[in-house]
Amino acid sequence: MSLKEKIKNDIKEAMRAKETLKRDTLRNIQAAIKQIEVDERRDLSDADVEAIMMKYLKQREDAKTQFADAGRDDLVTKEEAEIAIVKSYLPEPMSDEELETILKEIIADTGAQSMKDMGKVMGAAKAKVGSRADGGRINQIVKKLLS
Repeated sequence: MSLKEKIKNDIKEAMRAKETLKRDTLRNIQAAIKQIEVDERRDLSDADVEAIMMKYLKQREDAKTQFADAGRDDLVTKEEAEIAIVKSYLPEPMSDEELETILKEIIADTGAQSMKDMGKVMGAAKAKVGSRADGGRINQIVKKLLS
């Protein structure tokens, strides 16, 4: 079963169980998936769906930070619950050690030697790592390795 189908089935289950937060979160993700499918006229793969979910996760984390800064603890709690739901659909994130090992291999393969080569390394890293690490973490470690 593809990730898209799993989300669709889980929406139905959440509706039956009257889990409104889970239902609404998954509907938002499904709407983003449908939007891209309609705009680009293609079926999305699991990797594409994971990328959409990573983007949605980042939005939720940013919103959580903003709500925390504004002292809106009720909304912070809601965002944390949404984050937990989205993370349950994503693969286990890589540890920093694992990520650093892969990035060292990529740097060696691309022949990167300075910060000028960062674009080559980032492109290869995003392709290899996928949704198991976010771009910010990859960027941080690449900067550390190249400087």
